[in-house]
Amino acid sequence: MTFAFRPLDPLKDAELLHSWVTHPKAAFWMMQDAKLEDVERAYMEITADEHQHALFGLQDGEPVFLMEYYDPRHRELVGLYEPLPGDVGMHFLTPATDRPVHGFTRSVITAVLARLFEDPATERVVVEPDVTNKAVHALNEAVGFVPEREIQKPEKKALLSFCTREQFFKKHGLLSTGVTA
Repeated sequence: MTFAFRPLDPLKDAELLHSWVTHPKAAFWMMQDAKLEDVERAYMEITADEHQHALFGLQDGEPVFLMEYYDPRHRELVGLYEPLPGDVGMHFLTPATDRPVHGFTRSVITAVLARLFEDPATERVVVEPDVTNKAVHALNEAVGFVPEREIQKPEKKALLSFCTREQFFKKHGLLSTGVTA
């Protein structure tokens, strides 16, 4: 699957985002009770913050997933681990659907990581999913993440995991130049 990316527009995209983040299947996103204005406000804060970014992943020009990335030296993980130069934090959300496509979520996380590693400054991607989210732990490991330890964030107990550039490219049979091995 091939995806394109575009920056999120918090006002224009709020209604669609709201339907995604408040769906029961998005419980780990922790916005179940959010009102439309809450979603607008949250994403206005993200897009205005130089240390956080939100993008839509597009398929055939239509948004099909949400990608967020952040600088863990300034957001999300401050004081919870010692960031290395080139660390980038990441979240992604695939919306609930009545017609699941086999392999879609794995294609999404692979595209998200490829997008992050396009930046030569990115050496390692860090994630901190809820410790009880076993499905995402398996998915993370399938694309190259290695769990390090559990951490306590204000909103959840999380599994701190890392995927280096080399782990990602090796897992996908690529050289770090992006050329197929």
